[in-house]
Amino acid sequence: GQLEESGGGSVPAGGSLTLSCAGSGYSLGWSCMGWYRQGEGQEREGVATIRKDGSTTYADFVQGRFNISQDNAQKILFLQMNSLKVEDTATYYCAAVRPWNACNVNVVSEGPKTLDAWGQGTQVIVSS
Repeated sequence: GQLEESGGGSVPAGGSLTLSCAGSGYSLGWSCMGWYRQGEGQEREGVATIRKDGSTTYADFVQGRFNISQDNAQKILFLQMNSLKVEDTATYYCAAVRPWNACNVNVVSEGPKTLDAWGQGTQVIVSS
C-alpha cells in the first residue's frame, strides 16, 4: 500500500509500544489520519484519529492510554501505546481518511469506502 506501519511486537501487559506509519505515498494533503485495529476473528475497531489542526479523537477503550501524533516535517504518524492490556492484541493499521468524511474513530474503521490509503498492518501481541 501507500503507507507502511512499523513498531509492533510482543510485550507483557502494562508495557508500552510506539507504532509508526510512513511511506512513499504519505501526503501532507490528507486532513485526517488515524489508526484502526483488527484482532483475529474480530471486527475492525477505530483507535484514534488526528486532524491537521492537531485535534484528536480516541476510542473509549484507549482513552488515557494511547496518544496519536504526527510529525509533518518527517511525514510520520505515531501511536504511543501505554498500559497495554491483553485485549489490545491485534493488527494495527494506519490510514488516511478521504476528505469529505468526518474525522473520527468510527469513520477510520469503515474500510476502503472512507479511506484514501492504508497500510499492511503491524502486529501487537500483549501477554498476561
